[in-house]
Amino acid sequence: MKIAIILGSTRPGRFGEQVAHWVLEQTKDRDDAEYELVDLADYDLDLLGEPVVPGAAKRQYENPKTVRWGKKIDEFDGFVFVTPEYNHGVPAALKNAFDVLFPEWVHKGAALVSYGADSGVRAVEQWRTILANPQMHVARAQVSFSTMLETTEAKDGSLVFAPAERRAKELRNLLAQLRKLTEATASLRP
Repeated sequence: MKIAIILGSTRPGRFGEQVAHWVLEQTKDRDDAEYELVDLADYDLDLLGEPVVPGAAKRQYENPKTVRWGKKIDEFDGFVFVTPEYNHGVPAALKNAFDVLFPEWVHKGAALVSYGADSGVRAVEQWRTILANPQMHVARAQVSFSTMLETTEAKDGSLVFAPAERRAKELRNLLAQLRKLTEATASLRP
C-alpha cells in the first residue's frame, strides 16, 4: 500500500513544509504502508489547464504538467492532505491540483492534516465535502495545528513548528484509520 503525504501549499515561505515533514517523520517506524512526501510546488500546475473535463478525459490529458501530476497521483492508494486554511477556506493551489484530475482519486482513502491561525478546521470541513465527489473515503479523525499556539519564533522572526505532545498519538490514530479505509476500498478501484 502506498500513501502520499501531499504538501498542499505552494506559497513562498510556507509553514506547511514543516508540518508535512513532521508527518513524514512520524511514519518512519510504521510498516503498514509505504509513505512518500509529494510536494505540490514541484508540479507547477496550470490553473484548470485541460480542455476536457477531468471526469470525461479518462486519464488522457493534453497538458504535460497534468499528465505528470496524474501519473504521480495514480501511484498511490491513499492520501494524507496537509492543508492550510487561507481566508477561512481551502488553498487554491491544492484545490486546483485536485480539480485537474478525477479518476486518479476515485475510491481511495484520505486523511486530513491542517494548520492555520484557527487550526485549519474550516478548510478540513470544506475538504470533506470536496473529497466526497470522487467517492474518496475520508478518515473521521483529523489532526489540526494552530499556528498561534504550536509554534515558536526563530531569531529571524519566522515561525518554527512545535506541535503539542499529543499530536503524534493523534496522527498514529489518523493513519490507522486511513490504512483501514484504503484497504477496505481497494476492490472498488478501477
